[in-house]
Amino acid sequence: MNDYAFLHQYLAVGAVLFSIGLVGFFTRRNMILMFLCTEMMLQGVSLSLVGWSRFYDDFGGQMLVIFILVVAACEAAIGLALIVVLYRQTGSLDIALWQRLREANQPPWQEDRPAPIPEEPAPVWPRLAPAGVRPAETDETTEFRDMV
Repeated sequence: MNDYAFLHQYLAVGAVLFSIGLVGFFTRRNMILMFLCTEMMLQGVSLSLVGWSRFYDDFGGQMLVIFILVVAACEAAIGLALIVVLYRQTGSLDIALWQRLREANQPPWQEDRPAPIPEEPAPVWPRLAPAGVRPAETDETTEFRDMV
């Protein structure tokens, strides 16, 4: 297998990891899951750097991955300590409940409720004429005929 195939495989898996982490970060409200999604995004970038490093036969990308792992470990330690402290104060891991972290001049965030779904009118189905009775023709059937 050539180097281009290896590079494409590394980049594809890295992009999938980063995409899953990004979607998970934006759709979750639990702080622990948000930190896990951030870690997944970092691992996707790290895998891409390792792929490029192998493709160019250079150890710079792999050394950068070591620094990313160190930063991710520090971020996890600080983040988990912050989560424990805030959980003790609020009793929840939902980010919407942590209004005290805002600046003093910012209004509190309130979640918008979805608009109610309007009721659709019942569909009007065409009816067949009774047996032996010729149906009445509407304007639509007479106007749009090419040949009668």
